[in-house]
Order: sequence, then C-alpha cells, then structure tokens
Amino acid sequence: MVNAGRRPVGVSIGDRVRVAGVLHTVIAVSGTAVRLADTDGVVTDISLIELSAAEDFEVVRASSRAPVPSATPLEGLPEAVAAEALWWEAHIVEVLRGVPPQAPPGTRPKPEYDPAVVSLTRREQAKAAELTAAGRSVTASAITKRRRRYEARGVVAMADRRSGKPVSVHGRVDPIVVEAMQQAIAEAAQGSTRTATYLFWRTGQILEADHGRGVVELPSQRSLYRLLEKLSAGKHTTGSARTRRSLADRPDGPFGERSAVAPGELMQMDSTPLDVLVRLDDGICARVDLTGMIDVATRTVTAAVLRPTTKAVDASVLLARTVTPEPMRPGWAQALAMSRSALPFRRLLDIDSRMQDAAARPVIVPEAIVVDQGKVFISRNFRASCNFLGINFQPVHDASGWEKGHIERMLGSVGTLFAQFVAGYTGFNAERRGRHVEQQPLWSLLELQELLDEWIVVWQTRPHDGLRDPLHPGRTFSPNEKYAALVETAGYVPVALSADDYIELLPATWRAINAYGVKIKHRTYDDQALNPLRQQRSGIKDRKDLWEIHYDPYDVSRIWVRDHRKGGWITLFWKQLHRIAAPFGELAWDHTRRTLPGASEEELADAVADLLRRANQGPADRGGEDTARLSRRDRHVAARTKSSPPSTRIAPEAQPADRVADSEPDQADDTPEENVAKVIPMPIFDPFTEADN
Repeated sequence: MVNAGRRPVGVSIGDRVRVAGVLHTVIAVSGTAVRLADTDGVVTDISLIELSAAEDFEVVRASSRAPVPSATPLEGLPEAVAAEALWWEAHIVEVLRGVPPQAPPGTRPKPEYDPAVVSLTRREQAKAAELTAAGRSVTASAITKRRRRYEARGVVAMADRRSGKPVSVHGRVDPIVVEAMQQAIAEAAQGSTRTATYLFWRTGQILEADHGRGVVELPSQRSLYRLLEKLSAGKHTTGSARTRRSLADRPDGPFGERSAVAPGELMQMDSTPLDVLVRLDDGICARVDLTGMIDVATRTVTAAVLRPTTKAVDASVLLARTVTPEPMRPGWAQALAMSRSALPFRRLLDIDSRMQDAAARPVIVPEAIVVDQGKVFISRNFRASCNFLGINFQPVHDASGWEKGHIERMLGSVGTLFAQFVAGYTGFNAERRGRHVEQQPLWSLLELQELLDEWIVVWQTRPHDGLRDPLHPGRTFSPNEKYAALVETAGYVPVALSADDYIELLPATWRAINAYGVKIKHRTYDDQALNPLRQQRSGIKDRKDLWEIHYDPYDVSRIWVRDHRKGGWITLFWKQLHRIAAPFGELAWDHTRRTLPGASEEELADAVADLLRRANQGPADRGGEDTARLSRRDRHVAARTKSSPPSTRIAPEAQPADRVADSEPDQADDTPEENVAKVIPMPIFDPFTEADN
C-alpha cells in the first residue's frame, strides 16, 4: 500500500516491509530510527518519517504472533483423521513460510510461494491450483479459511472443521433448562438431601413458573442425569448434607491465610460433640461436648474440656487452663514430663518454678482468639474474660467454619486419634454406631477428662504435617519442637496467671457463712480461718449481705471466700475430703528429679500404647460387694466422686502451708516420711465469673 499523504504508520520488530521493491525485515526500533535487513542480510538504518513517506512503502506482514497451540492436539483422534490433519498442515505452512515444515536448512521456496516476492493472496491461489491439478479440488477461498484456522488453533483445526468449534459444556441441552437446574441445585445447598428425581421435578417446576406450562420441554431422563452430573460436580447435591453446606459456604477465589510467627499471636477456639458415651453423675449415658483451643503458630492444644452441655463458663475454663501449667498426674509416664521433652525446660523453669513438675504442654498466653458465633463464645462473660486478660476477641462470620480451620481439623483429629479408642465410642452418626454401646463399661465425665488431658500431652510430641520447615519441607515438627524453635526466633516469654488472678477468673456464687461453714451443692466447706466470719453479714446490700464464693467446676475439693473486710481470699476445703482415698487424697505428684536428657521414642510409644489400652478397656469394677448393696443413684454418685481428677489446683499465695497439710488425708503409718512427696500448689484450670444459676 502507498502511504503518501497519510500519517506515519507504526512498525515493530519482526514486521516485513517492502521499500523500493525490496523486501525487508524490521530488526530494531530505537526512538524514531528503524533498522531494516533485506533477504541478503544487508542492514539499513532509516528514520520512521522517511520510511513512511516513501511512495512505494508497504507493510507486507505484521509480526503479530498467534497463541502457541496445544502440544498434543491430535491425541485421541483416529489415525486417518490425524494423518489428514498433518497433510493439510504441510501445505498451509508452505503457503505461510514458503517451505513445508521439516524442510532441510537452506531450502529455497518455490517461486510461486516465495514470501519475499509473492503476496499471501497469490500464494493461496497457487496452492489451490496445485492441489486441484493433483486431483484434490479446492478453491483459493477454502485455502484462506484453512490458513486462518491454522493460525488461530494450530494443527487440530486441520483435522475436522467441527473440532475447531467451541463445544458447550452442557451439550445440546437448552440453556434455559440448564439455568433452571442450576437454580434447583442452588436451592438444595442448605436443605436436606434429596434424590435426583426431586431435582428433575423441581427443574420442571421452575421452568413452568418462569415460562408457562409446556413452553419449555425437558430432555430425556438420560440427558437430565448427564446434565445433573455436570452441574453438581463437587457439590455433593445428592450426598452428605453437612459436606454440601460446607462446600456451599466456601468462598470463591484462592484461600487466604493469616500467618502466625509467635506462640499466642493467633489462637482458635471451638466446641463439638464428642463421639463417646459417658456415664453422667445421675447414671444417664449421654454424649458430651468437647471445647478446645489451639495455637496456630505451633499447633499446640493448650486446653480441652468436656461438659454435658457447653456453657460460657466452660469457654472461660479454657483460658485459665491455657495460661497455667499442666501438672503431671499420678500414673502418667515420666516420658510425658516437660523436663524430658523438646521444650526449653531450663529456660522456662527460670521464669516460673512451677514448671519443675509440669507436663510437656507449654503455657501460651493468647494475644488474639478466633471463635464462631455460638452463644457460648460471644457471651458477655467470655468477652469480659478476654478483656480481663487483654485478649483481642475476633468472632468469625456466620457459617464460616473455614475461617477457623485449624481448630476444626484438631477436633476431627480427636475423633480419629483418641475417641475411637475409648470404650463407648459411638461413631459420628447413627449409621456408624454399633449395637448396645451403652452396655459397655463407660467412663465417667471426670475420668474421661483425665484421659483426654493425658492424650493432649501425647499430641504435643506427635509430628504434624502442617509444621514443616520452609527451607526443608521434607521434615515435620511436633508442636513442642515448633514452640521451642519459635521461642528462639520470636523471643516469646510465657507469663502464667498468679494465684489471685486465677481465682478471679473462676465462676462465682453468693452464699451465707453459717456456723458449720459454707454449703454448695450439698457439700460443706469449712476452715479455722473462717471463725471471725461465721454467721456474720458481708455488708454488701445488693447481694443481701451474702458472701462472694469462687469455685472450680472441675475441682470440688475446695472453694474460695472473698474477705471483703481485710481483703484477699480464704480457702475452704471440703469437710469430707479425708474420707475419699482416691483421687482427692493424691494431692501431690511425683517430684523425683530426672537427670535424663529427654524421653526416648520408645518411652513415648509405650506411653501412647498404655493410654489407648486403658481408654479402650473402660473403667474397672471397683465397687465389690459394698457397691452391690447401694442404690443405682448412690452407685453413680460414688463412681463420679472416685473418678474426679486429682486435686492439684491453685491455692492463694497467702494460704499457710500447715493448713494445706492438715487438709490432706492421713498417710499410711508404714510409709517412710522421706518418701512423701512435697506438695506444691499449682494452677491448672479454669476462668470467669458467672453467677451460679
């Protein structure tokens, strides 16, 4: 084309232009200067203004590049069809480049196909004449169409004209039917599971409501089944309702994740029914709720509690357990002690001497806690607890369990790694439940809590797939190992609750102080320190002159009375504590100092095996003939009392040591004095103030 009288045209590297009757290729463009190379390799520099002003200047072919076609376009096609496509490719490439594909280097194009001399239209006409003379009748326009398809889609467009056309993912079904079935599938996302027959019926109802009766005809049953399979892929439309709801609530786009680089920076809390039957204190067999908390950075399960029904006080209990050490219990393997774990025991011992006899579960103070919209977690009491401890409270959106996926996964692991080994395991639905599960020897609630506490310490020594070294992803770490590593990098220092802070977080009730002491839930508590307050009014008129009592719902051995006059707390012990040989008599745990560098894998494996064996066997019959003479109600109360966890709870710092010693059960006369372990008051459990209803 002639460009005289027109604005200068733009050229780019790779363009072929004709100037003075000679074909050139643009090899460089710098500002307004253009460098051209002819077919003989002669290089010429010319300005863009001069080039576009030349009367015989013509852009022969621009350098626009089509997308790279698929590397395996002919796979799956019949051999004859693939051979036909390759035959056409050879001819079309010769039209475009002058030589067929796979031509030896240096091959000169035929005169009628030389791109430097002959235009593309002339080359297409020459190819049509060549094929017609060879017995393959074809027109130049047909060659043009094949050339364009080849440039757009590659060799696959040469196989069959139909293969180059876009194919609908829904086949030949009317798009109106497709839209109606998509609406029916969307409606079923939050509903109960129904069969495909219902979805077909619902699709017809939608079409009838939108377009009228008989206007749009449904395809055959086979076509509807094929369409349903395509539209419901990955949605569990006719499968599990829980899975379907979870998938429907999943957000679009890539998943985001907030990284946590220090212990306590981000923690998650949730509650779920535990798939194990327990025997409650009234003798009834029922499932209980498991409420747990996990640290995202280390995957540490800082605490987990079991309750018949989760309440706000139970969420607060987790906070107190999280920020206080977990003591070793009688009967636990020494391999589970902190002193023999991967935790930085010596450094933590310098911070808090109570770590000396703690189990291998780190103390983590939360900075932020993510919870769901359950009433337990968004209650006023739990929010007040978080405010007291300076914790950032972050509820997730409604139906957004994926926003706290770590705790969801941990609760699922409890079912597969712990619950299924426990006597009374029910499975997570009725279809998986066995027969006569309630007739097995079932654990009481407090006994099962004791087993769960021991299992959590085992969890801390187990390598987790989510804890990998970014530089060495082939190696996995346990939560304790990850905690030890992050303490070095983040400089984290755990500060456990003091005695008074711990008591402040416990549930509260208001009672009168009588001559015999204080009675709570048919238990009487008393101590000599209560003498000045007996039958006295507290002076708090809003509470009818009653006294403020704090108690631990998981430890019935003692309560705390606030002395409003002098300040501080008075510890009262259960008056019948000395009658219970186990477990309340076991206030001390093994304080034998170990010099071993750590627990071996064999010791940890033995501890895990012993835990699962005991959990699977269920509680032994400890009643004998005396139990047989008791009523059913009495047997259940006795079993619940005996199965309560060891009373190793915190005591106020001002509590005299002799009072604690006097409240302990008598030791056997034949026990040497030097073998009696020293009693160290130590916090383990609960939180928050909630009125006793």
